[in-house]
Amino acid sequence: MLGGEVRPLLLGVLNVTPDSFSDGGVYHATERAIARGHELVAQGADIVDIGGESTRPGATPVSPAEEQARVLPVITALTAAGIAVSIDTIHATTAAAAVAAGARYINDVSGGLHDPAMMGVAAEASRDHGVTFIVGHWRGIPDRAHQRSDYADVVAEVRDALAQLAAAARAAGVAAEHLVLDPGLGFDKTGTDGWRLLAQLDQLTSLGYPVLVGASRKRMLAEVLAELAPQAGAGSHTGAAPRDLATAVVSALAAGAGAWGVRVHDVSGSAQALAVAGAWAAGAAPAVAAGPAVDHAPAPHNADRITLTGLEVFAHHGVFDFERERGQRFVIDAEVSVDLSSAAAGDALAQTVHYGELASAIVAAVERDPVDLIETVAERIAGVALRFPGVREARITVHKPDAPIEATFADVSVSIVRRPAL
Repeated sequence: MLGGEVRPLLLGVLNVTPDSFSDGGVYHATERAIARGHELVAQGADIVDIGGESTRPGATPVSPAEEQARVLPVITALTAAGIAVSIDTIHATTAAAAVAAGARYINDVSGGLHDPAMMGVAAEASRDHGVTFIVGHWRGIPDRAHQRSDYADVVAEVRDALAQLAAAARAAGVAAEHLVLDPGLGFDKTGTDGWRLLAQLDQLTSLGYPVLVGASRKRMLAEVLAELAPQAGAGSHTGAAPRDLATAVVSALAAGAGAWGVRVHDVSGSAQALAVAGAWAAGAAPAVAAGPAVDHAPAPHNADRITLTGLEVFAHHGVFDFERERGQRFVIDAEVSVDLSSAAAGDALAQTVHYGELASAIVAAVERDPVDLIETVAERIAGVALRFPGVREARITVHKPDAPIEATFADVSVSIVRRPAL
């Protein structure tokens, strides 16, 4: 929690390419890529963002067939392990194949402009699978000479362009709760443009959609770092790794500015930065009376609520070995208490709990590493729900309708009520 706000999601970058700038193609081999995906999650990634084609300036274009050959085995393996996956692609056929393999996010840096079929694929994925469409802003494959970086007001122009892309996605059939916007730092934007966008992130979040920040290891960071030792020139910071500390700082600042997520290569560093930012924000919060870490008292009588019931998830929890091996169906009911007056007054998605994101977060929590007890699963879900902005209470029920009970029964469930730590 960041002063009562939800911690941004951490998207860990996994480039399954031989020509990646950031990692030199070390994860091009399928088995190494799969292992890296697990490593990113262990370091704190909420989502693994998998790409099979580089969009850096001068990169060689890749056919969708080659791109799919690179990414699909990795997506299949990671999603089978319960890891939330995003496909980083500008090709509609790759996006569709990735969703079929289990991806829950489509991250298109072109915002659907490169491939006219992308909006239709995103709409179908949103409708049929609850997939989130991350809409990026660009003016084409990045031009290192910045000949297309001719903004009169970069913040206003990017904001307007993203608003139009979001409207186009919704018109195509993408649900509003399944849209995320990305200002596209480094995509035909100078370093100065990028910093202006970050400094005025509220202009983008005011559109009512979650915003993803992707500054990791980008040239705009190298330009700032070069100023620390001008005699060495920018070349001393042209490698990828030296920019990780600067990336972590951006992650912490983006959290304070209300970012929905940060896309990073070094997950561990940004996870630490976000933890420190959260502790700092908590220290600045108004003092409250001492009390237990978890308050099980009921929410105020007049608390508004959002209720999500009957969410089915297939997972491998259970005491018996055969439950772990075969897996079974779990059904989740979640009710969160939150003040909905501001959202209703302004018709603003950003002022309420994004129930599509809540559902996706619950699914990811249930599908994670197996545990013995549904009590543990319920606690895990409550922790996820309480991370959403403004949530004052989470009431969670985990049903296990196929539990290995010899007697005839209709259902078995565990219900808990949790409130944020004081």
